[in-house]
Amino acid sequence: ADPDMFHPPDGDQGLRAKMVCDMCVVKSACLEFAIATREKDGVWGGLTSAERRKLVRRRRRQAAAKRHSAA
Repeated sequence: ADPDMFHPPDGDQGLRAKMVCDMCVVKSACLEFAIATREKDGVWGGLTSAERRKLVRRRRRQAAAKRHSAA
């Protein structure tokens, strides 16, 4: 695949890249790598940078809720 498709211009949702990601066997590992390394650009693991930020926030809220309910 063309590497440029994984770095779409602003406003582009990266649909072509996401289609490639949907067929990839390392999609989850790719996403976790991007999150762990705080990758700011491009489509990684099928998510754009904005989508990854939302996922990280959601995970943090869930972890906090779990800690709160365990207390």
